[in-house]
Amino acid sequence: MALLHRADLTPSKLELLNAWLPTRSWYTGPAEPDLAKVGAFRLDDPAGAVGVETMLVRAGDGPVLQVPLTYRDAPLAGAERWLIGTTEHSVLGTRWVYDAAGDPVYAAALATIILTGAGQAVEEFEVDGVRQARANELQATGSGRAGAAVPAVTGVLRVADTDPTLIATDSLNLTVIRVLTDDPAVPDGAPTLTATWPGSVTARLLACAG
Repeated sequence: MALLHRADLTPSKLELLNAWLPTRSWYTGPAEPDLAKVGAFRLDDPAGAVGVETMLVRAGDGPVLQVPLTYRDAPLAGAERWLIGTTEHSVLGTRWVYDAAGDPVYAAALATIILTGAGQAVEEFEVDGVRQARANELQATGSGRAGAAVPAVTGVLRVADTDPTLIATDSLNLTVIRVLTDDPAVPDGAPTLTATWPGSVTARLLACAG
């Protein structure tokens, strides 16, 4: 479950990404994009300390891009390379926003949803002390099975910041597709994460493990 806040962010997530995306080798859009949000979903951090969100964005009529993010209340030691920027949250204060490829909390959450066949986190707001679920038209689902063993991920060892992005952790390897296409290459038999959203004709591959 992801508890969200009705809050203002300065700068906004899209403003941060407008500046950051053109610095990525796998981005081929305009130098000054005006990104639109296609959809987003959350993953659970069991400790409840780190926000984990995957955003799907598009520049004009370009392809849909996958940008996983983590939100922290303090800098992540040794992760300066993955810092996208900071934003002021009107409820939580300063938040450090990271490209989640370099964050072990994201790697652990991604491995869990892929290998256990789970869905994304339920998103809730608290209004006058009452929790209210927020509907999400984007649905992300892992291909694994309920109750499957998930290797513990405690560190990210290497990241190939390409498309696809390859994340080597201390227990398994993960692949994250950045530019979403209709027919990405998937290793035979690899457990996957796919998603659908309004306007998508078929489920799109987001990530795989193995």
